Amino acid sequence: MILRIRSRDGTDRISVPDSASATVADLQRLIESHLTVPVPLQRISLDPALLLPNPSAAVPLLADPAAPLASLRLANGAFIYLAYPPDARSARPTPPKVLSAAGSFGKKMTMDDLIARQIRVTRQENALCAAASFDRDAANAFQLYVAEYLAFAVKRAGFLYGRIDAETKEVLVDFIYEPPQQGFEDVVHLMRDPDEEARVDTIAEGLGMRRVGLVFTQAVGRRASKTGEYTMSNREVVQAAQLQAEGGTPEWVTAIVKLEVGDDGTGDVHFEAFQMSEICVKLFKDGVLETEVQDADDPRLSKMRKEVVAGGKDTMKVDNDFFLVPVKISDHQGPLSVGFPIENRGSPVGMSALRSHLERMKHLTFVRRISDFHLLLKLATFLDAKSDMPTIAVCVKTQSRMPEGYQFLIESFASQG
Repeated sequence: MILRIRSRDGTDRISVPDSASATVADLQRLIESHLTVPVPLQRISLDPALLLPNPSAAVPLLADPAAPLASLRLANGAFIYLAYPPDARSARPTPPKVLSAAGSFGKKMTMDDLIARQIRVTRQENALCAAASFDRDAANAFQLYVAEYLAFAVKRAGFLYGRIDAETKEVLVDFIYEPPQQGFEDVVHLMRDPDEEARVDTIAEGLGMRRVGLVFTQAVGRRASKTGEYTMSNREVVQAAQLQAEGGTPEWVTAIVKLEVGDDGTGDVHFEAFQMSEICVKLFKDGVLETEVQDADDPRLSKMRKEVVAGGKDTMKVDNDFFLVPVKISDHQGPLSVGFPIENRGSPVGMSALRSHLERMKHLTFVRRISDFHLLLKLATFLDAKSDMPTIAVCVKTQSRMPEGYQFLIESFASQG
C-alpha cells in the first residue's frame, strides 16, 4: 500500500510492504527511514488540522504504536499528516565543501555568489493572518460556477475583498471580484482592466472593505510531478507571490479551491487557505524567484535565479511547500447578497438583468435590493464612479435611505432593459 505523508515541508510517498499486518510503529519507522524524522519527534494524524499553526489539542493523534494500520481503514494513496519540531528532519550526511578564498578548484567567487549562499529558505511557522472567513454565498457562487459550468477542467481566479479585524487579525471575505481572464489546466491569465479595478476599489472603499487576497481553482487535469504530490504549482507560487507583493497587506490570503475525487468516484469541493511566506515574497521582490516557468519544469519545485540554502543544502530549486503558511478557514454570513449575474463570465450583463433583479427583490427595501457587489459594479458603468458610487456604497454599508433621485435614476436605467 502506498501512503502519502504530508508535512509542512511537502508531501512524500511511502510504500508499506505488508499493510495487512503493519502497525503504527511500523509506519513511524518507515517515516524515520525515508524522511529522516526520528520516531520520538513524530506526531501523526489523519486530520489535516495537525499542520495548522498552533493546532488544537483536540486533533486526534495516532498515538498507539501497536494499533494495526488495517484498523484505520486506509485506502491506497491515503494521506497521513506528520508534524515535527523545526529542523527535526535531519539531512542525509554529505561531504563537507572546502572552499578557498578563490572558491572551489580555483574558480573565483563573486560578491553575488557569497551573498547568494546567505539566502536561507526556511518554513514560516505562523501566518500573519489569524484566520480567513468566507461569506457563504460568495464562496458558493464561485465554486458552483467552476463545478457546473467549467467542470474543474480549467483554472478560474478572483480577487477577495472584505475586512480585517484589527485586534484578531482575522480576514473576513465578503465578496469575490472576477477580473477578465483566460483559464487553462495549469495557468490562468488575468487580463486585468485598470478602469474596472478602479471602480471595484471605489465601491469596496464605500462599503468599508478592501482587497484582501486571491482565490483560484485547480483543474482536475493539472500536470503531475514525477517527484511527488504538491499543494501549489510553481506557476501558482509565482502568481500568488506577485499578487501578495502587489497587495501590500500583511494579512493577505491566498485560497485554493479544488475537487478531490474519492475511490468511489464521487467528488468533494475543498477550500484551503494559505499565506505566501515572507521569504517567498521577498525572493520575488528581489528577483531571486524565477518567474519564467517552462513546461518541462517540475511543477512541485520553484526555480531560483541564485543559489539559496533550503533544507540544509545549497540548491537552485525549492519545494513549493516551503513557501506555504496554512491559515485556518471558516465561513460567515456577510452584509451583501449574491444574486445578480457575475461579471466577466463570458456573457455580457445587460440592463435586462438589472430589471429582472429589481423586480425579483421588490419585497425588500430599495437599498437592500441593491446590496449586491456585482449589481453595484454594473451601476458603476453608467453612474459616476467618483461621485455617485461612493454615496450609494455608503448607503448600502449603513443600510440607510439614499439621497433623492438615485432610486429613480437606477429604475429608469433598468426599465431600458
